[in-house]
Amino acid sequence: MSPTKPGAREGGTAVDRGLDLIDAVAAAGRAVTVPELCALLDLPKPTGHRLCQRLAAAGYLAREPGGHHYTVGPRLMRLGLNVVKGGAGSDRRAILQHVVDQVGETCNFTALAGDEVIYLDRVEARWPLRLHLEPGSRVPIHCTASGKLLLAHLNEARRARLLKNIDFSPFTPNTITGAEAFAAELAEIVARGYSLDREEFLLGLVAIAVPVRDAGGEVLAAIACHAPSARFSLMRAVECLPIFKEAAQALAETLPRQA
Repeated sequence: MSPTKPGAREGGTAVDRGLDLIDAVAAAGRAVTVPELCALLDLPKPTGHRLCQRLAAAGYLAREPGGHHYTVGPRLMRLGLNVVKGGAGSDRRAILQHVVDQVGETCNFTALAGDEVIYLDRVEARWPLRLHLEPGSRVPIHCTASGKLLLAHLNEARRARLLKNIDFSPFTPNTITGAEAFAAELAEIVARGYSLDREEFLLGLVAIAVPVRDAGGEVLAAIACHAPSARFSLMRAVECLPIFKEAAQALAETLPRQA
């Protein structure tokens, strides 16, 4: 995916150029070089280098190993998380709470953050036995229901880049680590419309995830439910699909609209 060119700013200030640069890096979906950004934003290379260095020092960008590429930094990631949790946060929490009330298990609203899954929001079940993760927590992409689902719906080029960099170390004996088996799993997820975690991340824990799509049909996030397998079987999870899909449609209404 190539960076999307932001709106042109005639005679923009340094702040304008910095915001345009952040916008371009965030939209790229990959690490980008300073020459790429300069060409995209019509910036002189010295200006591009200086802005990238300042933004990296402030935590809005992060320099990749080798020093030639920049990607989203931790401060910008926190900013995005706060925005997502903000305005529509109460609506999303009410939707998740409704799922928990019906299913009786913890429900999560997740998205991709680099090569991991980030929890944007969650509502905990009231059981004493549960996996406790705060919003902002990250989990692996290759052995979680949300991670596999979001990965399966990426465009081919971005999915290939992520797969190349993912450490497929097994978390349990059930973790899928073979390339062919994993490719087949992703294809099956797309075909059936949901993803399962069959104790692939933690033994004794199962999960199901369904996509949250924007108005154009692109998968931007996921709604997922996980629970101990002794209490919540995969068969029971699949039986609850109508509940999860209804919630996913409601969550889609809370996503920002394209200008």
